[in-house]
Amino acid sequence: MSSCTGYQLGGTKPDAMAHVERIHVPLAKNLTQIPRAGAFVTNGVVDALVRDGSYRLGTADNADATLEVEFYQVDFDAIRTYEANRLRPEELSMKVSLKWKVIDSNNPLKVLDSGVSSGRTSFFVDPNLQTAQQSAINDAIQRASISLVARLADGF
Repeated sequence: MSSCTGYQLGGTKPDAMAHVERIHVPLAKNLTQIPRAGAFVTNGVVDALVRDGSYRLGTADNADATLEVEFYQVDFDAIRTYEANRLRPEELSMKVSLKWKVIDSNNPLKVLDSGVSSGRTSFFVDPNLQTAQQSAINDAIQRASISLVARLADGF
């Protein structure tokens, strides 16, 4: 048993979230210029919560807490450029940032947890840049959502 020191049976939820079993996730606020991004963020967070399994989804009426998410920033960086034209990117990096807070349903003024989560992905610039960005943003949002849920479920 000495080799199991530090391990515990049961959940590893943060202390502030120990009483929360069900979480309500309303539509995320989209503070960017990307259309339908609020729905993409909400879907990503809900998928990550379902996959993790630490919390169950609930409605506004039966949930123990509400998870409010804001999609507030998208950053692009050039990773590679064309050899003949250094100003034209060949591969881009995208980073999305989410602000979030968990509010107790019994006391709407009580914030149980809050933070910022981010997700990063890279994509190649092709003739249809809009399609490439749309595919990449879904991947980056999914990564940010997984980071958010890991923080809620494990505390880090």
